[in-house]
Amino acid sequence: MWSSDEMTVLRGFEKPTGFHDLPPQLVRKKRRIEDRVRMVFENWGYEEVLTPALEFAETVGKASAISEQKMFKCIDRQGNTLVLRPDLTAPIARMTASVLKNEPLPLRLSYHASVFRAQENEAGRNAEFYQSGVELIGNASSTADAEVIALAVEALQNCQIDSFQLAIGHEALLDGLLRECIRNESSIQKLKEQLSQRNMVGFWEALQELDINYQAKKELLYLFQLRSCKEQLTSVRKLSETTQVLKAADQLEEVWRQLEVYGIDHYCVLDFGLIGRIGYYTGVYFEGYSSSLGFPLLSGGRYDSLLTCFHRNLPATGFALDVNRMMEVSQLECEKRERFVICYTDHLYEKAIKKAVALRKQGKVVVLDQISKPSETSKETILSDSHVIWIV
Repeated sequence: MWSSDEMTVLRGFEKPTGFHDLPPQLVRKKRRIEDRVRMVFENWGYEEVLTPALEFAETVGKASAISEQKMFKCIDRQGNTLVLRPDLTAPIARMTASVLKNEPLPLRLSYHASVFRAQENEAGRNAEFYQSGVELIGNASSTADAEVIALAVEALQNCQIDSFQLAIGHEALLDGLLRECIRNESSIQKLKEQLSQRNMVGFWEALQELDINYQAKKELLYLFQLRSCKEQLTSVRKLSETTQVLKAADQLEEVWRQLEVYGIDHYCVLDFGLIGRIGYYTGVYFEGYSSSLGFPLLSGGRYDSLLTCFHRNLPATGFALDVNRMMEVSQLECEKRERFVICYTDHLYEKAIKKAVALRKQGKVVVLDQISKPSETSKETILSDSHVIWIV
């Protein structure tokens, strides 16, 4: 056993940066949200899969497009470098190319699991995220993009999250608009980095450093700051004549048209400056926000090139819900099941146990509480509003 001094040295009561304990009441809320989300996913035909917490760094680690500095790494006994999965999309892409390679397409898969990303300092950011998400693999159409967006909206609704909004952009549209004005690759990446951080001041400052037409700078800033409905796609088409941008605008318009059919377009806005924080997105990209939280509740989009990392060329789209953040804004009540406390004296323990067994068979929650004498008040009675059964 360790001495108290040794425990102090080992930080016996502390946790690694970004990791947190969940007490019973928060676990109940987390499970309730997860159950609600799981039911919605199942109703839309998505089947749940599980992947290992540890993956090879050279395959899933690289494919995930998360920077190496944010990965938790270890070495196995054979000398292979492993990572705690930094996301779930890349492991499911690996599974699709191996375990599920003979399954008919499209695949509709779901998951509920933790992902791990190292943080330099806590600052309110988690190193372990619990995610619930879906992947729709093998369908390249705008119908698939609209489906996962509509599914995300229903999942948020079913978890009683008020005042949320989904911002929808397009990776190829944003990329095409930048490349039409800017030829330098490092400048394009710098601008994308500012946009990924939603730093419009930094974006404008980076634009000012470039030797391009001032009017073009103003138009880019205007478009990338804009949150609008589909009518603003006209502005995009006037600004650009490139095939890449026009095709992306057409795709966004078709997705929006289908969201209108789903009856959820009022939850959505177009955001031409929206860019994925993970590098494998290729098309329609979206994030969901609550008015009471400054971080995204969900993010997702199209990633048509990712599966080629595993030697399978398939289009795909999906999203992940951040369950920890959903817990902060969900209005779901943490229901606690009806609870019975059987208080008994020592010589009547057989009768108490039989009573507990009978009640549990009826699906009741039962706690046995031994007391020393009939007049003793049970601690369980003091600490809860349980139904008390006395056997004395």
